[in-house]
Amino acid sequence: MRKQKNKKNFVSLFCGCGGFDIGLMSEGFTPIGGYDLNKEAIANYKSNVCAKAEVADLSLRGPILSRSPEIVIAGPPCQGFSTMGLRNLLDERNHLLPLAGERAVQLGAKVIVIENVLAAGSGAHRKYWDQLDSYLRSNHYQTTTVKCNAANFGLPQSRKRLLLFAWNTKREIRFDLPIMELRRLDETLQGVENQSDHDPVPLSPNSQDYKIAIRIGPGQKLSNVRGGARSIHTWHIPEVFGKTTASECRLLEFIMRVRRQERRRELGDADPVSLKTINKEFGSKSAGLIQALILKRYLRKVGPYIDLTHTFNGKFRRFRWDDISCTVDTRFGEHQLFLHPNEHRPFTVREAARIQGFPDNYSFECSSKSAFRMIGNAVPPPMGKVVGTFANELLGV
Repeated sequence: MRKQKNKKNFVSLFCGCGGFDIGLMSEGFTPIGGYDLNKEAIANYKSNVCAKAEVADLSLRGPILSRSPEIVIAGPPCQGFSTMGLRNLLDERNHLLPLAGERAVQLGAKVIVIENVLAAGSGAHRKYWDQLDSYLRSNHYQTTTVKCNAANFGLPQSRKRLLLFAWNTKREIRFDLPIMELRRLDETLQGVENQSDHDPVPLSPNSQDYKIAIRIGPGQKLSNVRGGARSIHTWHIPEVFGKTTASECRLLEFIMRVRRQERRRELGDADPVSLKTINKEFGSKSAGLIQALILKRYLRKVGPYIDLTHTFNGKFRRFRWDDISCTVDTRFGEHQLFLHPNEHRPFTVREAARIQGFPDNYSFECSSKSAFRMIGNAVPPPMGKVVGTFANELLGV
């Protein structure tokens, strides 16, 4: 009697450390191959997900698997699309998005699911997403693109993504995404101190960064370009950045507001301020105030204009226990970017993994820097689980 083919197997392209795969496996699917160029990611995939994984350059056109899977999932690199980076239209990695579709079709998958950042579907970069969609349709797949946020899947982070579903099973289903109860950070990180990969590294009380961190309260960040209670400005931390007078603070806050109103460029969200505008507000005191703040490194000249020296939108972001975090990215372990809710330290690997939805039995066998990179690049397992529910419907199993 011929052995019945397993209708719930899948191949994972650009698999990373396997977050997408873990989610799909929780819905009864079996991996038969994982492929990625990152050697450390593949080593962790083998240890935690499935031994059937290989280091492979998927941009090469050779065969990667002899048998045809029912499903192919893929999370190609997002760096060229992401608004958190340079968003370079010519980034050589951008072509890997449509290539993922080509490789999936070559494997003969009945269902294909490809994930990427929301920005991959907007602006000039959308051409890569459209190329992917067009290729799949030309190969007789039905397609639909779904926008989702991991926060709706029970994760304590805002993580907006695109999912492209393609299938040739002739089934018609509704892609109604679940809306789960918002899960807070305190609930998610409860008991984390008893887990592996949890090695807190407190900031040194003698360091400048510690002096900044103790000034940042829950829900606040270090930012000179935004006002309000959530932003702590550098001129409010004189022990680190230098003392200022009341008049100097008033000028700094004036420039902070006006640089977003007096626009000259289409790019960015602010521009340096003209001397005419400053003189109109501060009169004869302008020159002296500006010169003093340039010497104190709070202001800088940009041609004939004046701008703040520190124009980052937010560093030392301290999250709140009763809220969610922003997107867990590859830099989540850097204290100058993200701070623990009530301790003066960065997050640990296990804390980042929990927020990303990895199970506690997933052991990261690598440096913490590599672990943070893999966690940040991963598709969260709960998102993979949702994909798995739709895949079951599309396959009719």
